[in-house]
This record gives sequence, structure tokens and C-alpha cells, in this order.
Amino acid sequence: MISFVKKMYIRYLGFGLLIWFTGALHAQHATPSCSAPRLDGGFFSPKQETYSDKTRLTYTCNDGRKPTVKGWWAASTCLNGTWSPEPQCIDEKACIAPNIPNAQYRENQSGWYNDGHRIRIKCNEAYDPKGHNVTTTCINGKWSSVPVCEKDIHACGEPPQIPHAVIIHQGYQDVFAADTGVQYECEDGYTVEGGDAKKYLYCITGNWTQGPVCRTSTTSGSTERDIKPLYTKVEHCGAYPNVPNGDVVQQNDEFLKYQCNSFYKQVGSDNVKCYNNGSWSQLPICQAAFCSLDPADPVWRNVRLSGVEYIKEGEGRLISCTSLSYFSIVKCINGETVSTQCCHSTDYFNGRCL
Repeated sequence: MISFVKKMYIRYLGFGLLIWFTGALHAQHATPSCSAPRLDGGFFSPKQETYSDKTRLTYTCNDGRKPTVKGWWAASTCLNGTWSPEPQCIDEKACIAPNIPNAQYRENQSGWYNDGHRIRIKCNEAYDPKGHNVTTTCINGKWSSVPVCEKDIHACGEPPQIPHAVIIHQGYQDVFAADTGVQYECEDGYTVEGGDAKKYLYCITGNWTQGPVCRTSTTSGSTERDIKPLYTKVEHCGAYPNVPNGDVVQQNDEFLKYQCNSFYKQVGSDNVKCYNNGSWSQLPICQAAFCSLDPADPVWRNVRLSGVEYIKEGEGRLISCTSLSYFSIVKCINGETVSTQCCHSTDYFNGRCL
């Protein structure tokens, strides 16, 4: 009888421990809930003591205050026991973090800035501050003259796509700084002309250097006909290749003819043909052939410019100076501007100051 009671005791004890362990395990893996947020200077809805995970509430702020995000009301979600983003009301004269594309600046951990706070930005590589403006100030809840980072005129867009090749050691990006390079590698069974499987392209004054041609690998017993692919109809190569600052002005079954845009000069043949392996022949390059006059540049502080002006390579222009009836002759030579001193109109003779 005692043995029977002992067996029943052990059985019930084990059953009780199993129930306790299951409950403890469930409690261990239960997602934490959130307590009601503390919101100084505002109110929220729904009003509860606790909120289950992924519950969403909205809030607004009292007069003279505003949320730390854009708008007069905001939302927050309970995520793993924490409100995200944290509901918060700040002085209406403070500023939330500005969104400045292609730029970096020192951010406050709070995510907002007091009235009068000044931020200095630094443009990302391949971008320049427009008008040399690199600061902005929080004034009465708004940022004054927010800087703009625009693409450097000498930067390049994405590298050209080359059949049977891929760019290596480089994540995708659509803008590259001048003088940077990317490395291509041909797929298995293809090699770059010259026998190597890899080749670099470089960004030079806004244009990429000529890309590699990946040709089918050949054996030592191949004939010249096998080594050098034949030309075929242009439609065999698919989409027309992109020549930065240039356009196709003529096309037929045998070739494409490119022409550079105004203010650019062409380097290389303007005719592009299609090989029977699906690759294009060498593309022309459209190099910049102009100079720019930026009124924000201190060099031009003594002349009057309505905006950024451009002068073609080898040409000159008469520019009005700040002094009435005074002019300067500005020429573009080898990509650099050369200008005369400001002279009175009566002192000019054959394009020179007397």
C-alpha cells in the first residue's frame, strides 16, 4: 500500500513539474508588452496601462510644442517592449533633422535641434555643394538655406554594361568621382582582348574610358577567322550602347553613327559596329570642351553674371564688369578660363585692353 501511494505521489509530482515547465517556457518566449508612454506636453490614443507587441498608437502635442517627426500628429509602435519611435513633444521653434541627399553631417542623438543651432554638411564623394553653401541654421522651427549637394561636372554615372562581363570588388552605385576606376572580369569561357580576364575602366572628366571586349576563348589551333569575330547586323547586339554626352544620329544594318552634344568633342571613331559574338566595337568618347563661369566663385567677383555661364573651347566672350561701361574678355583655353582685366569700352582695341 505504501509503495502504491509513493508511485502515485511521484506520478502527480512529475505531472505538476511538466505543467510548470511548460508555463515557464511559454513565459520565457512571450513577447514583452509596452507600458503606457510618458509624453510631456501632449496626449495619445488609445489610452491604456499596457499595450501588446505591435500595438500602434497616435499622439499629438499641446500648443507651443510639436512631435519630433514631420506633421502635427505622429504614430509609434510597440516593438519588443519598446516604443518606436519614442513619442516625444519638443518646442515648436526647434527643428527636426533635415534631409540632405548625398551629404553627411553630425547628427544629434535626440534627432532634433534647438532654435539657432547651425549644421555644417560635407557632400559625398563625386558631389559638390551648390553655390559653396555648406551650412544651415534652425530658425523658428525651419532650416534656412538648406545646402544642396549636386553631382560634380567631372564625375561619371554608372559604368557601361559590357556583354559577358561583370564589375568586381565594387557594390552598385550610380555616381563615381573623377579619376576613380572599376574593374571588370569576363565570365568563364571569355577573355579580354590581349589574353587577360580582367581590365580597369577609369572616370576621366565625366566620361568612362573605353571598356573591354570579352571574346570567346580560343585554342592554340584556332584560325584567324576564329580569333577575330566577324561583324553582323546591329540588331544582333540588342540595345544601343550609351555614349555619355553623345547620341546616335544615324543607324542602319551595318553600323551606328554617334555625334557628341554641343560643348563636347569626340575622341575615336563615330561609327560603331556589332560583332557576331554580341559585343560592340570600340565606342567614341565625348570629352568636355567648355569652361564654366560660376558667380559663386570669388574669381568672378568683379564681373556681372546672371548665373553659371559656359564658354566653348577656343572661344571668347565679352563679360560686363561691376563698374559701369567696363568689360572683360574671357576665353576658354584647354579647359581653363583666361580673362583680361576690366577695361573701359573705349580702351579696347582688337580684343585687348590698351
